[in-house]
Amino acid sequence: MKDIIKIDPIILKSEYNQRPFSIDISYHQNNVPKPVILHIHGFKGFKDWGYFNQVADYFAKAGFVFIKMNFSRNGTTPENPVDFVDLEAFGNNNFTIEQNDMGRVIDFIFSDDFPVKQGELNLDNFYLTGHSRGGAAVVLKAYNDSRVKALSTWAAINDFSDYFSEEEKIEWKKTGIVYIENSRTKQLMPLYFQLAENYMQNETALNVPFAIKNLNKPLQVIHGSKDPTVSVKVAYQTQKWNPDIKLHIIEGADHVFGGTHPYEKSVLPADVVEVADATIDFFKLI
Repeated sequence: MKDIIKIDPIILKSEYNQRPFSIDISYHQNNVPKPVILHIHGFKGFKDWGYFNQVADYFAKAGFVFIKMNFSRNGTTPENPVDFVDLEAFGNNNFTIEQNDMGRVIDFIFSDDFPVKQGELNLDNFYLTGHSRGGAAVVLKAYNDSRVKALSTWAAINDFSDYFSEEEKIEWKKTGIVYIENSRTKQLMPLYFQLAENYMQNETALNVPFAIKNLNKPLQVIHGSKDPTVSVKVAYQTQKWNPDIKLHIIEGADHVFGGTHPYEKSVLPADVVEVADATIDFFKLI
């Protein structure tokens, strides 16, 4: 098997706000059409977090074209892809912008401008994966985009409204801003009230529970039993909403499945391997 081909970075511009953001592609070039995966990072995440580049290689070796993206306002920039150098952009991110950014990337994947030859792509088998908040984002996109055939969520939330209670919104509106600490960098990262406003103004379009309950395509939910950030109860609740969901619980796994950033080991954590293998098996059986 030939070495993995990596195209990194590709710079796109958000159709919503014209901000540049980057994606990358990993695959084996062998003139065989391969299923395509677009992976979405979570809150306070980015496409090159921790072990994500190794995960891309893992999926490429398994016969997929694996694409990762940054959101246009995730706080990184194309010049600084692993550092939160634009906290103003982070604070002005919202769920609608993320949906539009994903749509921009999917349109690009399906366009003649995509830099992987058509003979390498099986776009009839186009899948999404998403971690944490990215898991909720891919559920919405899959529900609304017929090009998505199936999806797998990793340690995902299942409702954007969980980000703020009614009491929190009252105080947030008064101040216009709240700060959250990045436990890794110790940065105080702003969230402007526009995030809550965006949700309230688009509550029907951003209704993740409704999308889960009415999704008519295969969905796999992977979650760690010891996730301290998003309780495993969320995964069980998600399956109750839609009994057709394939639930995969990894005993003892945390929110990031044993990873860190930076991740300097050459071998993936065992829990990440289980996530990847379960996802690969799920997609290959569809």
